[in-house]
Amino acid sequence: MAEGDITAGLRAALERDDASLRLRAAMDAGTRPNDAFIAVLVDRCAVEPDFFVRDMLTWALTRHDASLVVDAILPELGSPFPQARSQGLHTLSKIGDPRTWNAITPALLDDEESSVARAAWRAAAGLVPDTERAALAAALARHLGRGDIETRRSLSRAFVMIGEESGPAVDAATEADDEAVRVHALATRALMDDPDAGFEGAVDHARRVNAQRHAPAGPAADPDAEQPAPDAPEAGTPDA
Repeated sequence: MAEGDITAGLRAALERDDASLRLRAAMDAGTRPNDAFIAVLVDRCAVEPDFFVRDMLTWALTRHDASLVVDAILPELGSPFPQARSQGLHTLSKIGDPRTWNAITPALLDDEESSVARAAWRAAAGLVPDTERAALAAALARHLGRGDIETRRSLSRAFVMIGEESGPAVDAATEADDEAVRVHALATRALMDDPDAGFEGAVDHARRVNAQRHAPAGPAADPDAEQPAPDAPEAGTPDA
């Protein structure tokens, strides 16, 4: 079968209305990889609405030649479509080629689309060279307190992946003026100390710690106030 016919058939299968059929088409493309499939799979990643199909598309791409896949994905990181950027980052994180570290730009780490930022944090944490771990942690610390619980969980897990090099940035954030930042940083530190802990439990613990640290102090003693008299000696006890 000619290459054009093969790719046209895959493209048509990936455009079917039934998600289960699209899932099967993506699985077949990964089971019998063909370099001609790469562009079709990358294109579909940008528009596929079903999470499970998207995940299978990524799996299919990881079954192809890594260098060819990376070359096809890198342009997607600059796409105006958030899903193209996030899926491209997700696929890079699965391929794990350290040469793609430089493709994780500050613009992606700071992307206003939470799905893209989350994917960038995960990819960066998995690809970062040892010499850049502390710098990456400092960049990610600017996002502590951002977004919903899923976004915060993703960021905390990225710090856990980076390792102890992220400790100084996280610990500094536990003293931030913003309460949301403090609580997120405290929860992140708890996860770094116990990576198997659940995020929700770490957040609850962090809120308690934050409340204790920032509880209002009791009224200061007035040195001019009348002091209570000492207890009278017990009956039958001589004074000292």
